[in-house]
Amino acid sequence: MTTAVALLVVMPLTAVGILLLLPRLRWRQTVSIVASLASVVMSIIVLVAADTDGTITVAVGGWEAPIGIELIADRFSALMLAVSTTALFGVLVFAVGQTDTDDAFPAFHAVYQTLAAGVALAFLTGDLFTLFVAFEIMLTASYVLITHRAGAAQVRATMTYVVVGLVASGLFLIGVGLTYAAAGTVTLSELAVRFQELDPGTRAGIGWLFFVVFGIKAAIFPLFFWLPDSYPTAVTPVTAIFAGLLTKVGVYAIVRTQTLLFPSEGPSELILAVAGLTMVVGVLGAIAQGDIKRILSFHIISQIGYMIMGLGFFTVAGLAAAIVFIVHQIVVKTVMFLVGGLVEAASGTGRLNDVSGVLHRYPIIAVLFLPAALSLAGLPPFSGFVGKLALVQAGFSAGQWAVVGVSLFASVLTLFSMTKIWSGAFWGGPTTNLVGRPSRAMIGATAGLVVVSLAIGFGGQPLIEIATRAAEDLLSAGSIGIAGGAQ
Repeated sequence: MTTAVALLVVMPLTAVGILLLLPRLRWRQTVSIVASLASVVMSIIVLVAADTDGTITVAVGGWEAPIGIELIADRFSALMLAVSTTALFGVLVFAVGQTDTDDAFPAFHAVYQTLAAGVALAFLTGDLFTLFVAFEIMLTASYVLITHRAGAAQVRATMTYVVVGLVASGLFLIGVGLTYAAAGTVTLSELAVRFQELDPGTRAGIGWLFFVVFGIKAAIFPLFFWLPDSYPTAVTPVTAIFAGLLTKVGVYAIVRTQTLLFPSEGPSELILAVAGLTMVVGVLGAIAQGDIKRILSFHIISQIGYMIMGLGFFTVAGLAAAIVFIVHQIVVKTVMFLVGGLVEAASGTGRLNDVSGVLHRYPIIAVLFLPAALSLAGLPPFSGFVGKLALVQAGFSAGQWAVVGVSLFASVLTLFSMTKIWSGAFWGGPTTNLVGRPSRAMIGATAGLVVVSLAIGFGGQPLIEIATRAAEDLLSAGSIGIAGGAQ
């Protein structure tokens, strides 16, 4: 099983080396798809093993921590890997179907696999410095992907993304240095013990520095300003995987560090306030937009607030609900952006004022949009309802009525913004500006992820049970491993 854990990082990196040597597009597509599909299979195997047998630890090169690098798969990281590799595979199939992605960008598959390797390493690493390296691998790949085909109008927004990423990386490195200076190690399992011996002021300062660093990457309030202008500029597959996955890696890092290194004895009012503001500001921004991708980009921000809300309760129920919501969002947000790409492929634009009647010409796109949109709004019986109901119940149990009320208000506004997209793009008479036909691969990839989303909603009990066990690990006072909570 340790081999499977290592392969989740090694396999995409090996694929990168092969892809750079292949001259033909079809060969590159085949190798990339095989590598991504293998990652999905491996991640599911690791998830089952981690849930059944406990945390899996791999000492890279045979060198134990703190001298060597350890890869650690517990329930939380394995679950995130399984859903992330699934999203990566679905978007890759969509990209292969959208042929202009490959034709105009021969290195796309190599860069994409580099991004996949960075994501896997971020979830599996057992120390802060390797986590920094993983983020840099992801960011380097994302810089290449987001700047591809950026015209003059998109350069400013793209440069904002790059500059903000570099600032966050600099702050992250400072945080790693301060942590090593204060505790003498960057291994998370050791830090869980040593941080409790530090001066409370030092521990709090480092804790909030990491919260800001990962908050930038997760796009929480008020650190989200870079996202709405940056994501819509990229091609659909890039935007979809960024929206569905990259900010969630930031949330994962927040949850991991805050529970393991900076535990709270009860609900954190500041974190809950940040969560509430993130929800409201994001959804209000979405309502004000007139382009599908920009509406969905603001919803990335809004939905992050729900995840942070679950963390802010610092209870098993709250964390479990946050984990379920992260899983739901990775899939649904990816689907929403892929649907936006299908609309653009059919009509040539995503501006609501310039397109209508997609339902009449391509009803399959409308069929794919509806369950994802209703899930995003949190209506039953879709996956969003499962996550939001769990969050509301956890909030009531913690006595946090205010933030629960804010979350329900944001859900109503989310539903309103979804009806705005429906009435603008899908409803109405068919227009003459439908200029293309989405390929079968694009539709099939989107449909596959919709099925995954429906499975989460209709069969969510196993997911809730795994998330609950993962939350118990995170808050366990008797564990000092990466799978456990702080001491």
